[in-house]
Amino acid sequence: MIEFNYETAFKLKDEEKIKNWISSCILHYGFTEGELNYIFCDDAYLLKLNVEFLEHDTFTDIISFDYTLGKLISGDIFISIERVKENAKIFSQTLDNELNRVIIHGVLHYIGYKDKTEGEKLLMRAEEDACLKLLES
Repeated sequence: MIEFNYETAFKLKDEEKIKNWISSCILHYGFTEGELNYIFCDDAYLLKLNVEFLEHDTFTDIISFDYTLGKLISGDIFISIERVKENAKIFSQTLDNELNRVIIHGVLHYIGYKDKTEGEKLLMRAEEDACLKLLES
């Protein structure tokens, strides 16, 4: 089950379409959908989590807490809408495209993709692009 929660003045345009897309991406990789909670928030909210749980005093666009068991994908994904908007400008993307990339980024971490090294980042970006194509089709 996928749930969207809002801790800031923001609302997804088509929650059902996004839920179906996330579910199809999970199935595409051979995993099963468990409980996924997306929490859309602002920079201050996410910074507090970053400091408290990760000991990083920096802004970020996403923090995910992975509760996946085997092939059952579950977790809490916190997304800063402020950071996503800023990154969309920096990367010359639409807000929707950048937001969808971040939404699926958390799930890809749960599936096992990493992004610490340059090689891992390239692979993560390729998988994000593959998932974004599923949304377009």
